[in-house]
Amino acid sequence: MRYGFWLPIFGGWLRNVEDEGMPPTYDYAKHVIQSAERWGYSTTLIAELYLNDIKGPDQDVLEAWSTAAALVAVTEKIEIMTAIRPGYHNPAVAAKMAANIDRISGGRFTLNVVSAWWAEEAKQYGGHFAEHDERYERTQEFVDVLKGLWTEHTFSYKGRYYTIENAHLSPKPVQRPNPILYAGGESERGKQLIAQSCDAYVMHGGTPEEIRVKIDDMKARRAAAGLPPFASFGMAAYVICRDTEEEAQAELARITDVKADVSGYAGFKDFTSKSQLEQKITLQDYSVSNRGLRPNLIGTPEQIREKIREYEEAGLDLLLLQFSPQLEEMERFARDVMRTV
Repeated sequence: MRYGFWLPIFGGWLRNVEDEGMPPTYDYAKHVIQSAERWGYSTTLIAELYLNDIKGPDQDVLEAWSTAAALVAVTEKIEIMTAIRPGYHNPAVAAKMAANIDRISGGRFTLNVVSAWWAEEAKQYGGHFAEHDERYERTQEFVDVLKGLWTEHTFSYKGRYYTIENAHLSPKPVQRPNPILYAGGESERGKQLIAQSCDAYVMHGGTPEEIRVKIDDMKARRAAAGLPPFASFGMAAYVICRDTEEEAQAELARITDVKADVSGYAGFKDFTSKSQLEQKITLQDYSVSNRGLRPNLIGTPEQIREKIREYEEAGLDLLLLQFSPQLEEMERFARDVMRTV
């Protein structure tokens, strides 16, 4: 199993806890990623949102790509996976930027392709936002342009959303044929796109058996498309690791004590109504970012290690973890579960 983590750019992951002791600053993010690299974490995921979805739209949040470029210069080994949403980017410029950051990092820069879901954010930032399937059609063209520019000497493209004429991108990325494209999607259209055009599949929780079914399905789709196997299968999860099960359950109760007036729930309606999710999301699910409680990585180190073994047997090879407070709990997890500290 490879262990990754979400970079703390929002000030925390808990919508019901005001101050988690993890400020959304570059200095804190730098401290976290450099510590994580020493402790044996392999990957960090930097989410891309221009508004703070966790603590409220009026709160601070770091911008993903400029943060990624800064962090590749102060790290040596860790993979930096940065989200990208086609509705906010020119694909040719994004391809150039990604190639440059990949070269700065020595081949450690990867992308998490996200079709976006927050209509209010798009209004505020001038992003393109449409109905679900149209967003995926745009994403398909966006990925086509990225890969074309990364792999071809001269590239032209004419689609519904993007037109490129005799474009040259040089230097190319270090990674060949392209930086790894991670993506997650639960709709039929999303799975089609990922199977045909991306390199790795990321899921938002579920039981080990549910994850096994998803992985088998995506492997079959990939084989039907006549493409090489996926490079990775990952899953997001929130961890509560304590010395006793009673302590872990007490922490779970504390962080899921839903308060109706919390501003971090501003995006709940858009997230649940404008995404095609496989399972209904409750406010309690939403109290922790990215449905992170669903994998149930909650308990003692031994209980969590056993659950991770079940996910490995299901075919999972990457965990993208969230903790609160981030630095202290990441160190605990590395020491007691990963046993690298």
